[in-house]
Amino acid sequence: MASQDRLDTPGRRRALVPRVRIDDDAFGVFAESAARFMGTGKFIVWMTVFVIAWVLLNTVLLIFKPWDPYPFILLNLFFSTQASYAAPLILLAQNRQEARDRVSIEHDREVAAQSRADMDFLAREIASLRMRMNDVATRDFIRSELRELLEELQADTREDEKPA
Repeated sequence: MASQDRLDTPGRRRALVPRVRIDDDAFGVFAESAARFMGTGKFIVWMTVFVIAWVLLNTVLLIFKPWDPYPFILLNLFFSTQASYAAPLILLAQNRQEARDRVSIEHDREVAAQSRADMDFLAREIASLRMRMNDVATRDFIRSELRELLEELQADTREDEKPA
């Protein structure tokens, strides 16, 4: 007896219908391109041309044997089918765009947080430099000190020159 026929041995079931694997990203790209096309004037123009041609063929040119007589039930079925596929494709495209926006916003938050940390660091550095600059002698301070020393030296030399 084969091991897969035994009841005490786990086995794999064979599916009656083979599994079809669809790459989510490839289907998402298709959905986005379809939604992008449906949102253009080109789509509306082509849809209008299609409807006009359909109505003309069924009313004017094929008076004797129209395939979709008035009230154009088959055309209505095509529109319903197109709408039933368009809505999920548009929603899928919106969900993918929302996911991209979420990633972009998160990245923007990280960049903003890093920028804020950098600005805080630079502000602290500038503050420490300002504090150090208060302790450093400036050019004006040195000039005033040198003037005072020069005046003292001149005063000392005048006192030394006076006859005693």
